[in-house]
Parts: sequence; C-alpha cells; structure tokens
Amino acid sequence: MGVMNSLKRKIKENPTLKRRLHRFVMHPTKTRPNFWIRAVSFLYLKRGKGSVIYRSVRQDLPPFNRFELGAYSVVEDFSCLNNAVGDLIIGHHTRIGLHNTLIGPAQIGNHVNLAQNVTVTGLNHIYEAIDLRIDEQGVETHPVIIEDDVWIGANAVILPGVTIGKHSVIGAGSIVTRHVPPYSVCIGNPARVVKRYDKEQKRWIKIDLSESNHY
Repeated sequence: MGVMNSLKRKIKENPTLKRRLHRFVMHPTKTRPNFWIRAVSFLYLKRGKGSVIYRSVRQDLPPFNRFELGAYSVVEDFSCLNNAVGDLIIGHHTRIGLHNTLIGPAQIGNHVNLAQNVTVTGLNHIYEAIDLRIDEQGVETHPVIIEDDVWIGANAVILPGVTIGKHSVIGAGSIVTRHVPPYSVCIGNPARVVKRYDKEQKRWIKIDLSESNHY
C-alpha cells in the first residue's frame, strides 16, 4: 500500500506523466476506459462471491479509484457504473436496478434496493467562471453515502453530498438534495421527510409537511 501511495503521489506531482497516463487509460472522446484497460479490469476490480454484473452494464471503471461489489449483489441490465472521479463501493446483498447510473464517489451499503432508472452521483460540474466554457472548468465531488437496508424508488435522483440513513425509503421520482435521517420516508422534489419511525412509540409517525422542511 505504501508503494502504491508513493506512486500515486509521484504521478500527481508530474503533470506531463499524469496526462500521458490518463490518455493511455481513458479514451479522450468516449470518456471511458480504452478497450485494453477494460480487457484486464478483472485484475483490479473487486467482486464478492456470487455477485452478478449483467453483460449490458456499461463499466466505466478505470484503475484510478476503487470499485467494489459485495457478495451476492446484482447490477441489472443497461446500468452504468463510473468510478472515474471517485471510489464506488457497493455492499453485500444489494440490488442495482435496470438503467441505474452510479457515479462515484459513492458508498452504498448492504441489503440496499435501487429500483429502475435511479441516478446516484457524487459529481458536479463547475460553472461559476463566465469567461470559460463549463467543460473547461472541471468537476467537484462530494461523496454520497447510502446506509444499509434502504429502498429507493424508480426515477429517483440522489445528488452529491447526500447521506441516506439506515432503513429509509425514498419515493419514486424524488430528488434528494440533503441528508435523510435513519428510519424515514422521504418523497418529492426537493424530497422531504413525510414519515419517521418513533422508537418510543414503536410506530411510524406522519410528519406535517409544514414541518418537514426542518428535518
């Protein structure tokens, strides 16, 4: 690990070497790993026992950052996995549904279920400098964390920097822009908590929508 960290540091300190290495790994137009990198991806991608990634899944997974898929987890058809700008870690017994897009940095826990067409992204484009094109300004990253035992409905979008707490439910079509506490039901655009589990009363409590902005 020490040797690898030292190598990474040397590459970062040498812009020319970094640029050449990036060009060797990533196609400049397709912005995905070159075919010779994809051909040997089994050597550096970490896959758990019984895990499944269907053939139609687009794997934009260069060796710059970590990718891990836990035991008995499944990535369904036509999804996209991308760790080009940050680690992408998926836990055990987790199901990534059809047409999902996962862009690191993101950490998804165990026994998580993502329905169809869900987007999870830890990446934002920088745009503030008006004398530069947006595609010249690079990106910024804020990790997404989805804790264990979470269910996310179809067409939901989880934006950078969000943490979704354990045993929470995100309604279909929701746009999640801020943290969701554990044991919550969160819906809407922007998403708001509408129900929470009360441990003292041992039951789910509905939350007045006028109060849900303060969760």
